[in-house]
Amino acid sequence: MLPWFTNQFPLYLAPMAGVTDTTFRQLCKELGADVMVTEFVSAEGIFRKNERTLEYLEFTDAERPLGVQLFGGDPEHLGEAARMVADWKQPDFIDINFGCPVNKVVSKLGGSALLRDCPLLERVASAIVKAVAPLPVTAKIRIGWDADTVNAVTTARLLEGCGIRAIAVHGRTKAQGYTGLADWDVIDAVAGAVGIPVIGNGDIVTAQDVELRKKSTRVSGIMIGRRAMQHPWIFREIKHYLATGTHLAPPALEEIWAHIRRHCAREIAHQGSELHAMQSMRTQLMAYSRGMPEAKRLRASFAHVASLAQLDEITDANIASRLPGEYPSPQTITSDDA
Repeated sequence: MLPWFTNQFPLYLAPMAGVTDTTFRQLCKELGADVMVTEFVSAEGIFRKNERTLEYLEFTDAERPLGVQLFGGDPEHLGEAARMVADWKQPDFIDINFGCPVNKVVSKLGGSALLRDCPLLERVASAIVKAVAPLPVTAKIRIGWDADTVNAVTTARLLEGCGIRAIAVHGRTKAQGYTGLADWDVIDAVAGAVGIPVIGNGDIVTAQDVELRKKSTRVSGIMIGRRAMQHPWIFREIKHYLATGTHLAPPALEEIWAHIRRHCAREIAHQGSELHAMQSMRTQLMAYSRGMPEAKRLRASFAHVASLAQLDEITDANIASRLPGEYPSPQTITSDDA
């Protein structure tokens, strides 16, 4: 049993390309996420020591336990890339991406492409397990290629037989992408079919969603993606609710803006360029804007933000636009609100 499953129900931050870099992972860890996985990394890029690819391997000890997620379709190269990562970075585990639905990944026999080729999937998993032993190897899958080929139970059993130590299952097919509803019945069937931990992923928006899946399925943990991107406070809200049965007060508008500024400042320190960091933050800023006052206007402003000074101006204007009773400030939150 992987140690983070011992006597707990871990919350994973899902790997999201262009989002879950080391800065964002550190912030989510501070807000209660238990296990981190890097953005997916090209095994070919590692194998060829591509400088840009190697940047995706950066992490801090504060993020542990952390896994490096690899994708690709060449078993030999994947095994060698995994061994290189294990030697260079000493992560807590290696994770294999068998779930990405993006066509540019699938067209290169990466991600969910291997769900249609179980013999190749098996060779890839076996090569990585062998290359990095005794370092644990986990995997992330989707429930199948399309509605006619839902094969998650078969895939999970193959992976368990290869020595995979835990499996995260996104409850959609490749064909669905991120549309429609996640099928938690299939996720539960996978959890019941294997003897290793299964982490459920898909449509987790509230703490009650986690409670429901914990009670109604056999999963050993939960992985949260898009909701964490928009609202990283979800992790502390879940933990508070599971521990007490009561809802934690939502973050005040001032806290949201303080978090956004801290995220931007840390990214600037990490990149060493205010302009480049703020440009790279724009997509994340758009995600943070969801549900905030004047969200449409915020998105227009974020499309051009290039400095912390500009961000501070946007912040002041947004707080001033708050309607009475909307997003109470920390001073006005009462015990009833909590």
